[in-house]
Amino acid sequence: MAMTEKLMWKVYAGALGAVTTIVAQKVVTQVWVASTGDTPPDPNDPDTPLTQALIWAVASGLGVGIAQLAMNRFVQRRWIRNFNHASPGKLRNKLDI
Repeated sequence: MAMTEKLMWKVYAGALGAVTTIVAQKVVTQVWVASTGDTPPDPNDPDTPLTQALIWAVASGLGVGIAQLAMNRFVQRRWIRNFNHASPGKLRNKLDI
C-alpha cells in the first residue's frame, strides 16, 4: 500500500508540476508581450541588453516559482483531503535554495 501511494504521489505531483510550469511560463511570456510589445529576450544572446536579460530572468523565475509554490500547496491540501494524512513525499519548487 505504501509503495502504491508513493507512486501515485510522484505521478500526481509530477504531472501537475509540469503542467503548472508550462502554463506559468506561457503566462509570463504573454504578460511580457502585453507590457513591452516585444517578444521576451534571449538572456544568453550577447546582443540583448543586460538590463532586459536580467529583468526577463527575474520575471520568468519569479512567475514560475510562485506558480509552483501555489501548485505545491494545492496538491498537498488535496492529498490530505482525499487520504486523511500527509503526502508520502516532499515537493520542491524553483524558489527553494
